[in-house]
Amino acid sequence: MSVIRHIQPVGPRVLVKLSEDTDRSPGGLYLPPGTREKHQDAAYAQVVELARAKGDEDLGDNVSGIPLHAWVLFPKACGLTLPWDDRLRLVNSKDIVAIVEEIDDQEAH
Repeated sequence: MSVIRHIQPVGPRVLVKLSEDTDRSPGGLYLPPGTREKHQDAAYAQVVELARAKGDEDLGDNVSGIPLHAWVLFPKACGLTLPWDDRLRLVNSKDIVAIVEEIDDQEAH
């Protein structure tokens, strides 16, 4: 029997899914397990669920102030890791330090 869990953050919190880490540096060098995490201060994740207040809309109003599906940066020590999935974290919106917009390098020039 499989169980599906839906988490609805409460208060100014968001549920994020950490990005997939690669075992290569930007220069292509192999990074042994644990090395990359030791040298990073920030976590990079995508918002997958928001805290909502009951409103006129079907889903309610976003109380976190962070857009759904946004890519965000926050200190890697922040947030609550879920016991059934290490890649999911509940993060207080005040701990999010940046919203990251990803654009192609073709568009940047």
